Amino acid sequence: MDVVTLETERLRLRMFRPEDFEAYAEICSDPEVMRYLTGQPLARHESWRHLAMITGHWWLRGYGHWALELLADGSLIGRAGFFNPEGWPGFELGWTLGRPHWGKGYATEAARAALEHAFTAMGQDHVISVIHPENRASIRVAERVGETFERRTEIPGVPMPVLVYGISRERWQASRRDA
Repeated sequence: MDVVTLETERLRLRMFRPEDFEAYAEICSDPEVMRYLTGQPLARHESWRHLAMITGHWWLRGYGHWALELLADGSLIGRAGFFNPEGWPGFELGWTLGRPHWGKGYATEAARAALEHAFTAMGQDHVISVIHPENRASIRVAERVGETFERRTEIPGVPMPVLVYGISRERWQASRRDA
């Protein structure tokens, strides 16, 4: 498996390592972080399973979520990347940050780098983000990277319909030309 590492002005997007587990479990144990993802904090064993699922997605699909590491000090602050398991509504770009790192632009910075990678290196034609309808912060990130509302959909195991935001490669390229 060949995992690409991306860097932005402030972040390194890299594969998760075993030593990331403690920080990841702490992020997943925060009820506010997990509010729109699972609806409740994850216990340590659930965080381990989730981290194993993220790593397994890389092995099965060749892409997945990267660990988000601050370049300044090497600390793990969250995750961002791609998700598309069987039955999912499309090739998804998602992000999750620990609460101390909210509101600093990290999610947008990581999402922009990942989106560029999806359209240039991976050859994706369309990228979506699946967002809980009440998650205003994630909706703002999606809009900042050029995604627009496309539809509501239901996902098995999720108790309510979710919003699908998305962007095509053509629209992404046009927005870069106009910038």
